[in-house]
Amino acid sequence: MTLSPAAVSIRDLSKSYGKTEVLHSVSLEVPRGATTCLIGPSGSGKSTLLRCIAFLEEATSGTILVDGQPLGFEEREGAKRVRLSPQRIREVRAGIGMVFQQFNLWPHMTALGNVTEALVTVRRLPKKEATERGMAQLAHVGLEARAHHYPSELSGGQQQRVAIARALALEPQILLFDEPTASLDPELTGEVLNVMRRLGEEGMTMVVVTHEIGFAATVGQRIAFLDHGRILLDGAPGEIFASPRHPRLTQFLETYLDRGAAMLLKEA
Repeated sequence: MTLSPAAVSIRDLSKSYGKTEVLHSVSLEVPRGATTCLIGPSGSGKSTLLRCIAFLEEATSGTILVDGQPLGFEEREGAKRVRLSPQRIREVRAGIGMVFQQFNLWPHMTALGNVTEALVTVRRLPKKEATERGMAQLAHVGLEARAHHYPSELSGGQQQRVAIARALALEPQILLFDEPTASLDPELTGEVLNVMRRLGEEGMTMVVVTHEIGFAATVGQRIAFLDHGRILLDGAPGEIFASPRHPRLTQFLETYLDRGAAMLLKEA
């Protein structure tokens, strides 16, 4: 399959907290209309990289281009990195949605209320239009029948699907997932991954931080393996998981035999 030009281009990105550098000159192309999975051990910088793409964290150096537009900062000839205006940053960020590990739903609002809140208060949509869009997205994730239930009345998997519907309602061009199933038991994990699988089939551009190796291998069209803040491997699943493997990847996979990696170690 030939993928269209990159939706996100990351060039020589570094991120430090004080003297601790957690990302080291990371470069990555995120193909448009494809699912890119970021895998690697805990503390490898995956979530930090994702948060930089969402501009929830500001990189120390390097650039991020979203649809060719710089996010946050740009490099200018003969000058240091220049911070862009808040308006330009908002315009670029508007095309990015994010789903977190924790659902972050408002407990006093129904599922529909959680999905429509930003549409009414941020996007200034009329309530009727926001409700129609919210119901459509709840139907998209299989929860239209639970629209008027509160988070306390929903399972963890249902709450995460509401969070996905909330992100989709803002019509992002790129959807980021930060370990969206980490808080769920195996049965509920499946229902969330199925929603994400369908989104991928529909051509949504997604970047997914995940420890679900089976999902990454079967749904991801591009895999980036991070370790100690660097991308050690980057390519199609067949390339990344093929034998013989990079020794560090083999070591990593062996720690996740109970999360889907056994199939990869046996078949690749």
